Amino acid sequence: MLRSAIVRVTDFCTRHPWYVIALALALSAFSAGYTERHFAIKTDVNELISPDLPWAQRIKAFLKAFPQREILVVVDAPTPELVEQAANRLQQVLEASPELFPSVRQPQGGSFFERDGLLYLPTAELKKEADWLTRADVLIGTLAADPSLRGTLDALSLGLAGVRRKEVTLDDMARALTMAAETTEAILAGRFATFSWRALVGDKPAEPSDLRRLIEVQPRLDFGALEPGPAATGAIRQAAASENLATDYGARVRLTGLIPIADDEFDTIKQNAVLNGTISLLTVLAIMRVALRSARIIFAVVVSITRGLAISAAWGLFLVGALNLISARFFVLFVGLGIDFGIQFSIRYRAERHDCEELSTALHNTAVKAGGPLALAAAATALGFSSFLPTDYRGLSELGQITGSGMIIAFLTSITVLPALLAILTPHGESHSIGFTALAPLDRFLEQHRTAVVAFTILAVALASPLLLFLPFDFNPLHLRSSKVESVAALLELRKDPQTEVNSIEIIAPSLAAADVVARRLSELPEVSQVLTLGNLVPGGQEEKLNLIRELAATITPSLDPRDVDPPPTDDETIASLISTADLLSDVAGTEPGLGADAARRLSGALSRFASAGPALRKKAETTIAEPLRNLLERLRQELNPQPITTETVPRDIARGMDHY
Repeated sequence: MLRSAIVRVTDFCTRHPWYVIALALALSAFSAGYTERHFAIKTDVNELISPDLPWAQRIKAFLKAFPQREILVVVDAPTPELVEQAANRLQQVLEASPELFPSVRQPQGGSFFERDGLLYLPTAELKKEADWLTRADVLIGTLAADPSLRGTLDALSLGLAGVRRKEVTLDDMARALTMAAETTEAILAGRFATFSWRALVGDKPAEPSDLRRLIEVQPRLDFGALEPGPAATGAIRQAAASENLATDYGARVRLTGLIPIADDEFDTIKQNAVLNGTISLLTVLAIMRVALRSARIIFAVVVSITRGLAISAAWGLFLVGALNLISARFFVLFVGLGIDFGIQFSIRYRAERHDCEELSTALHNTAVKAGGPLALAAAATALGFSSFLPTDYRGLSELGQITGSGMIIAFLTSITVLPALLAILTPHGESHSIGFTALAPLDRFLEQHRTAVVAFTILAVALASPLLLFLPFDFNPLHLRSSKVESVAALLELRKDPQTEVNSIEIIAPSLAAADVVARRLSELPEVSQVLTLGNLVPGGQEEKLNLIRELAATITPSLDPRDVDPPPTDDETIASLISTADLLSDVAGTEPGLGADAARRLSGALSRFASAGPALRKKAETTIAEPLRNLLERLRQELNPQPITTETVPRDIARGMDHY
């Protein structure tokens, strides 16, 4: 019955081709108009899962209570001071655009940690730092009274006076002298120069984590666009460029997170989209040229499949309302699979045309012999895609809906529009039999040894099957993406630092007490490196630490906030300080051996050259050396006025990132 119905339909289309073509054009034009008016694509990955699932509802509730900052800005710079300045500057610019960035925060910085940071130090380390600051009281006073290049040279002279009094040695000052010499030489050479007072005070090079700041950004996204994130990511990159973060601070700004990774993935596809599309099109045309040989037949197949694509696109939008990131692949699947129906029908037609010169008879015989197999193939393909329907993965389910019904449409156009076009175009008859003569020996071999071939195949499958037990499966979705793009490379780099919490798991608890119970249980697992709750933001031993800081403040505040602050030096005064300090360095070092003496002589020579250089270079030194000093002194003033910390006093934007763990 099915074959008979297909034959009758094909015969009708062959007898009345113009009516069929007119109807197909009208239907495809209506479909194209419907698609244009209703085309929409949802790029929100959260909508790829059925919202009725319990865990999907929990995710929705979690995201509502704790909005995720889907862009992570990674700022790197040569010194802790520079990275802090660059990150703060970028944050200020982004916060000035709340319509695009509703939420911007630095998990590692902000006024809270700048004021209360000392309370998070272990008590022993805090005592050690307080003792050092107490002993450096005179040095702090000198720098605070004249926080300029001249003041730093005066502070260096104090240290050299201590060498003369045998209180310290030049070797004790070797690191500080070397750092100053490297900075001065870089400025003289016209290179980007840096000087870190924090690294100097800490008496050790800065850790990689000290040279990086993270800015969490919650952007306002347009999920109706094909790419919801470029407006936000482009604005961040533009802000970094317009603020000259690279030239002024030596900062490198990278973006990672859900949105940048998705954008980079799409950009990677777009980079070769034209090339890949062209190669695919040429490959299909080459296959059709080899299989069909006739330009008229190829044209008929292409027109047939495009009509079917237009109708299928409209039908798919009618079914689901809007495409998603997975169901949008329907277009490629339809062309790749649907065109096969047209090729199979046309090859059968060519074979029948070789046996029968009459075109209508050849089309009739084609429907008789190929209609049933094509219908079976279409049904099997549609059924295969329909197997996606029961899944709660909406992206895949909708793909099954659209592509499954699209296969039926492709089959229908192959037995209606295609024969009608062939009847109108009247391709030439086939003078030669269809097939490849060169492959005839292979056909004969397979026919003569069919039993052996089947037995060998079964044996090969049986022997290879146990190897499936050793087949590895990579569950990491990051490995599906190119590690060379910025967003993925930055994320892989952050994963190496456990403090960045890239590999963290978030657990919702009804209260802090309940969260602490869960945390204690999880901390006992060998797979867990650390567990954090809001309680971790309340440091222990606060009373003792606050007393230590108050005692320290009472000692050094008079020096840190002197009554008389020297006015900024003139260029002549700076030159005089450079010359006198260079002479003092040379005199103290003399001809003594050792790292300290070598560093002193090196710095002496650099300062002498600096004194005879132009004022622009000395101004550059003022910015490079004195500005970080002023920032450090201001930071110290803030740290000497901490407040007791409780769960209620932790800033809300910081607490929101912790109170659900």
